[in-house]
Amino acid sequence: MKTIIALIAISTLISCSSIKHGEVSKEIETFGVQGNCGMCKATIEKSLQDVPGIYWSEWDIDSQEVTVKFDSKKISLDNIQSRIAKVGYDNNSHRADEEVYNSLPACCKYERL
Repeated sequence: MKTIIALIAISTLISCSSIKHGEVSKEIETFGVQGNCGMCKATIEKSLQDVPGIYWSEWDIDSQEVTVKFDSKKISLDNIQSRIAKVGYDNNSHRADEEVYNSLPACCKYERL
């Protein structure tokens, strides 16, 4: 039992030490993403789920902005914006393919700029 507790303590110290040495580079960015409704919100946020380096994301319907917390050593902001465009949503840096945009449900078809 003492061995298990010692191993847990050592493991915790190593984990804390790694974080202190800046191995994780967490950033928070907010940028515009066009959309209209709750289905848009679900699709935009789902496009960033389970992506290595992305900790969380939230798209706000009223502000038409997504906020993303991510590790910039694992994924770039450009790659994040590209992923959103690939599911049909224009943003500050990437425009969705016409075919993908046209396949969105009617309620999700925002006025393209």
